[in-house]
Amino acid sequence: MNKMRIKLEPRWTKRLLEFPESGMGYQRVDIRLVDGRELKDVVVFNAEEIEVPDEFARAQIKDVRLHAA
Repeated sequence: MNKMRIKLEPRWTKRLLEFPESGMGYQRVDIRLVDGRELKDVVVFNAEEIEVPDEFARAQIKDVRLHAA
């Protein structure tokens, strides 16, 4: 499964900046998509770029939450 990094919309970056980091320069988040699908434990780098499987490259995000460890 190939993964790609996608630049997040500014509203999601702003929201992620309110959450603590999971590690140096990254956060682990859960993403809910507009179509109802969810991605769990996804890595976001510097609150700006999300790493997702290729099949989700054009999916629209509905909500972002910090992943519960």
